[in-house]
Amino acid sequence: MTQPEPVTTLSALGLTAKGGGDAGITGLSVDSRKTRPGHLFAGLPGSRMHGAEFIQYALRMGAAAVLTDPEGARLAADVLAENPGVALVVTEDPRAALACAAALFYRRQPRVMLAVTGTNGKTSVASFTRQIWQLLGFEAANIGTTGVEGAYAAPASHTTPEPITLHELLADMAAHGVTHAAMEASSHGLAQARLDGVHLTAAGFTNLSQDHLDYHASLDDYFEAKAGLFTRVLPEDGVAVINTDDDRGRDLVKRAEARGQRVLSVGHGKEADLHITNHRFGATGQELRFHWRHKPHMVRLNLLGGFQADNVMLAAGLCIASGCEPQAVFDSLESLAAVRGRMQLAAKRENGAAVFVDYAHTPDALATALQAMRPHVFGKLVVVFGAGGDRDTTKRKLMGAAAAQHADVAIVTDDNPRSEDPAAIRAMVLEGCPAAYEVADRAEAILRGVDMLEAGDALLIAGKGHETGQVIGDDVLPFDDAEQASVAVAALEGRLA
Repeated sequence: MTQPEPVTTLSALGLTAKGGGDAGITGLSVDSRKTRPGHLFAGLPGSRMHGAEFIQYALRMGAAAVLTDPEGARLAADVLAENPGVALVVTEDPRAALACAAALFYRRQPRVMLAVTGTNGKTSVASFTRQIWQLLGFEAANIGTTGVEGAYAAPASHTTPEPITLHELLADMAAHGVTHAAMEASSHGLAQARLDGVHLTAAGFTNLSQDHLDYHASLDDYFEAKAGLFTRVLPEDGVAVINTDDDRGRDLVKRAEARGQRVLSVGHGKEADLHITNHRFGATGQELRFHWRHKPHMVRLNLLGGFQADNVMLAAGLCIASGCEPQAVFDSLESLAAVRGRMQLAAKRENGAAVFVDYAHTPDALATALQAMRPHVFGKLVVVFGAGGDRDTTKRKLMGAAAAQHADVAIVTDDNPRSEDPAAIRAMVLEGCPAAYEVADRAEAILRGVDMLEAGDALLIAGKGHETGQVIGDDVLPFDDAEQASVAVAALEGRLA
């Protein structure tokens, strides 16, 4: 079989093999099934098993080099000894090494790269940033939970893609003319060094509240993963755009300044560079007064919820940090559109009652969404929500408590139960809101919520947002909250054929 020609070498990827051999490399892989002759295969430590267990299969597929940690080298010692011609790279942090190698292998990235982290708002901030850039005439895209959107479109399996996938994607985006890209930086992605090697101009922080404690040991551990965007990934000459209303944001300001990064602060306090001073809410949007370095500005946002104004301000700050002229940024804000599944108007009843869909799936996000809707609602506020299976169990009762405190009527239903018993999940949620209705079937729960709506009321369907499937066991069943809301309204008002 003809061997493919190497396109680079280990040394060109910043890697040094034991013994100093400089193997030619044709590609990168972490899945032995996708390994091809000449590849650098990365055997990475995992939560369930070590990727080094698959080195033997990668070698059978023709891998020319292996990257792993000392434990991986120990696990694969015998098979590596049987293949002395294979270059072995051993490092204490193979994930970071792989990310930087992927950046060097694929070479190209959009000229301006931004990343935003935080518990809530990442998707909206990344999308708003991309929208502003496009309104200013740039070829722009955003990468995250909803996939890749904008001047370049593609699906995504992770909020923050794995480094090989990410850098191949960035290179292809650049090849297709994308000059500006904003990406979401999840705590998992940061903890696993997926963004290492991305050349950031600026980075943003939205807020921090409880989430992903099934993965992180504590809230402090969760925050430290987020902080890595500023303390490790963003270069010292980068700009940190930080929400200083958040206590953790103020901590990040100190860390960013200690590294020499320029800080652009955003919030409601007068000390912030970009700060909101007043809101006026309407049925379909809000008017916003804000100051940029002591000069007042006014804008109408066609977005529901005061927290969306916070997201818009952070996006505006990121665009300014990327080199855009501030007034041009502010002039574009009125044209921003809501992000799919983020406080999205999904349907309206004939009596004017509105149904919204939002991705809120943490206690803080649910409370924030409901509080944000309240000024827009004249009558009662109804919420349909649940909690995901195989995830942090401690937040379930807290989500119930948030609904009990901020909604007039709550309906607890199934979210994505995954491998757990749906009834057990609902029971944990109901501990926080014992007065709620329990309706297991999500479609029926949405129908009941819509049926309750009278003139001046509003319904929030929370938890799944943009998702188009419901995960039950090993199955992903078609399910779209916005679509179900439309179907429910049509059925109740006799508009279904």
